[in-house]
Amino acid sequence: MIKFKPFHVVVMGVSGSGKSTVGELLAEHLGAQFTDGDALHPQANVDKMAAGTPLNDDDRKPWLEEIGAAFARSPGPLVIACSALRRSYRDLIRATDPTVVFIHLDGGKDLLSNRLSARNGHFMPAALLESQLDTLEPLDATESGVVLDIAASPPELAQSAKLWLEKTS
Repeated sequence: MIKFKPFHVVVMGVSGSGKSTVGELLAEHLGAQFTDGDALHPQANVDKMAAGTPLNDDDRKPWLEEIGAAFARSPGPLVIACSALRRSYRDLIRATDPTVVFIHLDGGKDLLSNRLSARNGHFMPAALLESQLDTLEPLDATESGVVLDIAASPPELAQSAKLWLEKTS
């Protein structure tokens, strides 16, 4: 296990960017617990997305607060996969734990669309990708985080994230 702070990491990006896969690999590298933020959504949010309806800020607020609370409850290192599309959403998470850092998995629309069309059994339909891309506010220079290109493989992305965390801690 790496002994550095921050122990609390959000792997963020739009649907299909590889948040869960990279988040699990990163957690293994860090000796951290992994939680898929999708599992923390209220059922009403899951139902809404499954019906093809984008979430609004009122829908997202309790979910983002729960993610922040998960960090606050965590007795050790924790990686959570969460879209965290807007700066205000990331601020809600940081309100509970200001040490949280963000690994933003970013990629082109065509690659994301291809990934989503190949994915089975997920409640988030590919039709909502456009709404997520419209909502996305990339990390800015004042936020603690790094942007990684999803053209790299998940193991490469997890390794890059780990190296970035080692450099910044």
